Amino acid sequence: MYVLAVIEHASRRIRVLGATAHPTSAWVAQAAKNLVMDLEDVGCRARYMIRGRDGKFPDLFDAILVDTGVEVVLSGVQMPRMNSIMERWVQTCRRELLDRTLIWNHRHLLHALREFEQFYNGHRPHQGIANARPLHPLPAPIDNPDTLARLDIRRRDRLGGLLHEYQHAA
Repeated sequence: MYVLAVIEHASRRIRVLGATAHPTSAWVAQAAKNLVMDLEDVGCRARYMIRGRDGKFPDLFDAILVDTGVEVVLSGVQMPRMNSIMERWVQTCRRELLDRTLIWNHRHLLHALREFEQFYNGHRPHQGIANARPLHPLPAPIDNPDTLARLDIRRRDRLGGLLHEYQHAA
């Protein structure tokens, strides 16, 4: 299965655009159109798209992005550091999700990826952005030592206990 995903470098927010067993030019172009519509809906303005040199990306993919004002930058040949943030997400997705899950079919893969996307964007802290979460600002630091003694932390399991979310009980 091939998964098409994009990441915003500044916020580390991931967007899984889809997955398919047979990526075609039409499928990739439709994913680009969906991405442009999603970005317009949330009012996000992307300036650059760094993408690989894979032949599965048709000229229409670049044209769709250029029409919206996004400059497409091709990664260098054998230069994984050029898009290291996305490469890091791929490693994280494999290590924390796909290596620990037996994926049954296309629907199950999409379900697992959507859950991981929500977990990654909403609950997982990122060291590269001061341990913040992409969709939430950093909480206020706890300075009072008495408060630390009374922390009531609850755990919520996702994907059958594969992913864990921790939060303060109300």
